[in-house]
Amino acid sequence: MPQTPPFPVMYGSNVYNKNLYKAKEEDYEGLYYHENNLVSGSLEGLIEHLVPTVAYYPDARVRKIAPKILQLLTEWTETFPYDFRDERMMKSLKELTHRLSTGDELYRKAVQQMTQTLIRKLTTLSQYEEALAKINSSVTDRLTVLKTKPQSIQRDILTICSDPFTLAQQLTHIELERLSYIGPEEFVQAFVQKDPLDNDKRCFSDHKKASNLEAYVEWFNRLSYLVATEICMPVKKKHRARVIEFFIDVARECFNIGNFNSLMAIITGMNMSPVSRLKKTWGKVKTAKFDILEHQMDPSSNFYNYRTALRGATQRSITAHSSREKIVIPFFSLLIKDIYFLNEGCANRLPNGHVNLEKFWELAKQVMEFMTWKKVECPFDRDRKILQYLLTAPVFSEDALYLASYESEGPENNMEKDRWKSLRSSLLNRT
Repeated sequence: MPQTPPFPVMYGSNVYNKNLYKAKEEDYEGLYYHENNLVSGSLEGLIEHLVPTVAYYPDARVRKIAPKILQLLTEWTETFPYDFRDERMMKSLKELTHRLSTGDELYRKAVQQMTQTLIRKLTTLSQYEEALAKINSSVTDRLTVLKTKPQSIQRDILTICSDPFTLAQQLTHIELERLSYIGPEEFVQAFVQKDPLDNDKRCFSDHKKASNLEAYVEWFNRLSYLVATEICMPVKKKHRARVIEFFIDVARECFNIGNFNSLMAIITGMNMSPVSRLKKTWGKVKTAKFDILEHQMDPSSNFYNYRTALRGATQRSITAHSSREKIVIPFFSLLIKDIYFLNEGCANRLPNGHVNLEKFWELAKQVMEFMTWKKVECPFDRDRKILQYLLTAPVFSEDALYLASYESEGPENNMEKDRWKSLRSSLLNRT
């Protein structure tokens, strides 16, 4: 993010009031600079810094400042379009742009183009959210299916797609599509319920939700449960082992693509207790490749191995010669955790009451890196049949996973036996 040096440094001391900023590296009327970078300031000083006055902007006529205001509004609506889902924000935008465009054809056209672009983005977002709601409403619990539908006619992932690389590509389609709809402001909304600089004032957009961010986290959970369901569903041990090996290969292809979120979701699904307890099944699996993947996503040392791989993928993306090399899909829950702890671990204000701009620049750096990743278009061909299955195939609940697991490989101790009896009893009562 830009770090504005003192105005005398930028323009020479004759342009602005010399009394506004001091020559030494200290407070400039509520602003503090270090090596010509603005690092903190009072809220009042920052507002004064941003709003032109006669003292340091000799000609404050609309014609002079309109280009800069229009540039600010254009960047705002392009980078944070979801802010304008709030009717009050949209009303204020219309009022301001009306003043800018009055009597000047050039500004009128620029305002019209900016407004049309914003409306298109908001319309596309609404359509996406409606489609997402339809997908979610079509997904049902598969608990009763296990007993009521013959095993031979149940569909599974291997009947839909038997090629690990193809499935990894389709997972990447879903990941990139859902990433693309997450607005950067959603990170702020996820952690900040009130104005971060004033405990008494409510945020202007207090009704806005981080719905697309939440939907992306839900997708991770769905994929994990889908993997566990596909493994626990088959009756035959040999088939279960084949499904495990298939997902290991899918996870490896996700790693090669740079799709770390699907990779971690698959590993999470295979490490769920109903899956990991299937010792006889795992005994038939060649686990060497899985061990390597688990090592890459090992949480020890704050996910050091994963962070190293992520840096490598990021560097590959920067120097990419093809769209495939540009793909970087981070392990999203860890990204959220990093941003959360940065937000919680650093004060919004310094002891002297100044706004801690260094904190917000660091937050902006992480969010802007994410913004770069989410703009990548998926280069792979879409397979609607596979995508439909990944998004809508019913998955087991946690209880159903345990029941299927016990049906496949019987309980090994009294605790498992008691749970099995309880689950079977619950199923009979429901049916």
